[in-house]
Amino acid sequence: LHMGKTMKEDLTVVVKYIKQLYPPEFNVFSIYAEFYHNYFASQAKKNAESQLEDKDIYLLLSWVHYIYPKDMRKDHALAKELDKVKLGSLLPSSLSKELEKKYLDSEEVTVKNSLSKCLDKEIQRWKEDKEPEKLNGHFQSELLGIFVIQSIYSGQKRAQDISSALGEELSQRLWKELPAFLRSYRDAFEDFKEKSKKHRHYRPILIANINNCWNFR
Repeated sequence: LHMGKTMKEDLTVVVKYIKQLYPPEFNVFSIYAEFYHNYFASQAKKNAESQLEDKDIYLLLSWVHYIYPKDMRKDHALAKELDKVKLGSLLPSSLSKELEKKYLDSEEVTVKNSLSKCLDKEIQRWKEDKEPEKLNGHFQSELLGIFVIQSIYSGQKRAQDISSALGEELSQRLWKELPAFLRSYRDAFEDFKEKSKKHRHYRPILIANINNCWNFR
């Protein structure tokens, strides 16, 4: 963040005040921009090659794919000049792809585990002597009907915020996880229907789960 802010502010000063003090053939702005970019890229590469936590990988990829090219370099005071310089990416393509794979793998596992824990909690609630909650006057499971969908959507949105390509890739992965989750949900529900007919709230629980189907569709 400090490097990005420094580069943006300093290059703005170069555009507004320093560039015109030199003959055009000196390409003063290009020289400044290339030195700043090369240093920034070297630091990004150094960080990328170290042991990073998942949140650090997400932040670094955000810089590489979004903040640096689409926010910083498209700043209204700099965009015209930077377009002439052709600075390239903050990371080599191979290293960027490696980080992307780590991020996608981690995000897929996170969402998968989240769905599994959600189903475990829901099954536990079926066993309690407690009537399901009502949403808009209808029995429904807020945990399943809302949490599961939000988990998948949030995962997609986080990836989409980095780049549309990563968002698309994660979407494809998560849409493979959803049917697996729904099969587990169906099997658990069928087991409950078969073995818990004497449950005091058997009928409301059935209704709540049937009402979930519309949300999942």
